[in-house]
Amino acid sequence: MTDKSSTSANEHSLRGSPSQALNGATIGFFIGFGAVSLFGPTAHSFVKVMSLSPEQVGFLVAIPMLTGSLLRIPFGAWVDTTGGKLPFLILLLLSVIGIGGLYYMLLTLYPDHLDQSHYPWLLLFGALGGCGIATFSVGIGQVSYWFPKQQQGWALAAYAGFGNTSPGLVALAMPLMIMFIGLWGAYLVSLVIVVIGIGLYLRLGHNAPYFQLSHSGLPRGERCVRAERAGQELFPQTSALHTLMQAAAEWRTWLLVVLYFTTFGGFLALTAWFPTYWQSFFQTSHWMAVILTATFSLLSSLIRVPGGRWADRFGGEPVAMISLATLLAGALLMTFSSGFAMSVIGELLVGVGMGVNNAAVFRMVPNYVPHAVGGAAGLVGGLGALGGFAVPPLLGYFVGMMGAGGYARGFVVYVGLAILSLVLTGILRMALRRPSLPEMLSAREVER
Repeated sequence: MTDKSSTSANEHSLRGSPSQALNGATIGFFIGFGAVSLFGPTAHSFVKVMSLSPEQVGFLVAIPMLTGSLLRIPFGAWVDTTGGKLPFLILLLLSVIGIGGLYYMLLTLYPDHLDQSHYPWLLLFGALGGCGIATFSVGIGQVSYWFPKQQQGWALAAYAGFGNTSPGLVALAMPLMIMFIGLWGAYLVSLVIVVIGIGLYLRLGHNAPYFQLSHSGLPRGERCVRAERAGQELFPQTSALHTLMQAAAEWRTWLLVVLYFTTFGGFLALTAWFPTYWQSFFQTSHWMAVILTATFSLLSSLIRVPGGRWADRFGGEPVAMISLATLLAGALLMTFSSGFAMSVIGELLVGVGMGVNNAAVFRMVPNYVPHAVGGAAGLVGGLGALGGFAVPPLLGYFVGMMGAGGYARGFVVYVGLAILSLVLTGILRMALRRPSLPEMLSAREVER
């Protein structure tokens, strides 16, 4: 007599591979993050014709970052119950609706018919466009479940590093597209790119084996055994709320949140702040400010890839300490230097330190919270990204208090964050000597 569940499992062939899943998630995050970055450079076109107040402008530019950051938390936790593909696609489709709505407004209303009455629609479409950045925590969970523990650092750094390059590329490409094909044409090209990216993700972004077997009819334990044979090492909890609670209950999660707030939230803040900094403090041309900002963005993103390999080889904590020391040196240089060349060097050091630390942080997530990777990725990625929303007002405070000199002195904010993060990383490193971490779940430990 043949067991019905065994027959169903045999008929269920596993699809995809770790490399395909990594490529699919990277493409999805790249276009999702690019859609968010698209909104900032073009928001000023709406501002001019709608006569928006400074407060309205600030909220308009911030709303995509705010929604994209906060949605990382529930959608990251959702990965632990679905595997990632469904939440990833929902976020990308919401982003398409946002970009498509903005394109429609440009095509039908810009510039003569846009007025204050359309401001709520701008906020709505901007908020939807911001959903693309929330794909980050979804991809972190999806990739983590595919790769073995010893390859986590490289895989997650490659995913985040290459995916993070889109803001820098958008900063360079968007002004050129607007110059040659106009504002509405630039949006149309961007919309087409996002749709193509969704198609590629659909083809490549398969869930890890355990989640593919979720409809096989096998008991949970047998699904874990089969998934383990296929190479999967991490296994989830069964409830999104439970996995968030599990991640929140682990005190190390909150230290990682602070580290990520410093370097990824800091990265987002400086990507928005540097154009103003270079033009206002050193009176550079617009294009020079764009090039310097894009250089920072691309360097910080791409350095995550080797940073992940270093974290795999030497451990996340030592690599984090070195990278944070590099960030501290760069922040000190930018705080006290009034020379252009030294400030450029400081910017590069800050970019390297931020990028490598970002890789180290997510190398540590599966180690500290292996039983709730999606929930931890959501908390670390979501709350950490809020630095991009919280830090710019602090930098602006120094300018308001000290005048032009405040553009340099404001980097003392990063000096303080780097020192705090170094202390917390030291605490994490000391905690490694205590055998108190929960053991990684394996298929043999899960009840059938």
